[in-house]
Amino acid sequence: MNKPMVGLVAGAVLGVIDGSTAWFTPAVRSEMATILMGSSVKGMAVGIICGLIARKVHSTAVGLAAGAVFGLLFAYLIAMMPEPDGTHYYVKIMVPGFVLGALTGFSTQRMGTAPAKA
Repeated sequence: MNKPMVGLVAGAVLGVIDGSTAWFTPAVRSEMATILMGSSVKGMAVGIICGLIARKVHSTAVGLAAGAVFGLLFAYLIAMMPEPDGTHYYVKIMVPGFVLGALTGFSTQRMGTAPAKA
């Protein structure tokens, strides 16, 4: 499996885990299906980006940093959307996005095959 595909799969799986952490916020339990779908799409986007970076740069530190940064960025974009009552959940959304983005970046560096050299 190539590195972007590893990122896609890892991002989807870790995205579902990321979205599952919303269960610990009772105010949003009624929106779990939407949260799980959005988190898995966000994870897949981060995974593809990390996989493309892993094709070019062969460094675990760069993979971790890229995953963490893009995971944090996409989590911020989601966290800045307020709930109907005006509340934001920055920490509860951004911390899991940061950690699981870093794990996605790590997995794309460690697994998958690089493209063949011509």
